[in-house]
Amino acid sequence: MQRTAEAVSLGHPDKIADYISSYILDRLIEQDAHVRYAVEVMVKDNNVVLGGEITTTANLNELNHYVKQALAKIGYDERYASIWGRYAINPAQIKIINMIGVQSADIAQGVDNDGWGDQGLFVGYACQGEGKINRELFLARKLNYALYTRARQSDNLGLDIKTQITLNNNKIETVIVAIPMLHDEDLTDFIVETLGEKPANIIVNGTGRYTYHSSIADCGITGRKLACDFYSTACPIGGGSPWTKDASKADLTLNVYARILACENLGDNDECFVYLSSCIGRSTLPSGLIKTIKNGVVTYRDLWCNQKPHVLIKAHGLDKPIYAELCGKGISGIQN
Repeated sequence: MQRTAEAVSLGHPDKIADYISSYILDRLIEQDAHVRYAVEVMVKDNNVVLGGEITTTANLNELNHYVKQALAKIGYDERYASIWGRYAINPAQIKIINMIGVQSADIAQGVDNDGWGDQGLFVGYACQGEGKINRELFLARKLNYALYTRARQSDNLGLDIKTQITLNNNKIETVIVAIPMLHDEDLTDFIVETLGEKPANIIVNGTGRYTYHSSIADCGITGRKLACDFYSTACPIGGGSPWTKDASKADLTLNVYARILACENLGDNDECFVYLSSCIGRSTLPSGLIKTIKNGVVTYRDLWCNQKPHVLIKAHGLDKPIYAELCGKGISGIQN
């Protein structure tokens, strides 16, 4: 049976957008642990659009500076621009469009009473294996991060990287890599060494050429790589993007919590799924369910969760500036 999963690097335009929003949130949390934050980002060419809501006592005058700092953290800095020129985003040429308002008073009155900042459905997943995620996703992420690390030190390889792994009966059948190159470079040995197994097929840059990249080649928007960030096709994706929100939003905290519960309840089962739902302005969750699978046998167990948002936020350190790191690792905590 064939199974496939994909991973993308922080240099991918959609992840650039995710990372910028997460990085800004970290800088604001450092000043105001109770910041209310929901900021979407779009990146195209050398333009960055910020849109959403922020309510905080923190200084918002440095947002433009934070955007450029985030790009530099990814690796899009002066050195990179000097190597790649017109082929990639250039932080020295960035123009920022700011369309940020404040949180709706209707939402605020619920959050002020320790209710969730939104409603929705959330799914956590864990399975046997490295990182408690499916093997194809683990390998796609492992290879992606290795290539990204190599590209950070290279004068030839770019940062906008996609990796795709297809397993057949748990053996690596096909590896697909997209990585910018100024000049052809044979990555076969590096790929085999990283994966610890020789795939039947390796395809690097399927079109034959890949130079234009990042937001120069593609528009990046927050929340478009959730299958890579969550669990690939192993389970449904619950809620929306967690990378653009503070911890009062269920899209963030309850997705994280569902993953934690799935890992805690996996035991010797093959797979564990945790399903949660929330109601905006209320703290008690309307529903919770744990599903485990072992040797094909499915077991269901109700889950009752009445812990208030501030308790979960504090218990899991979600009131700290951890979001840029979390954005890089994904919900399941394995480095992208």
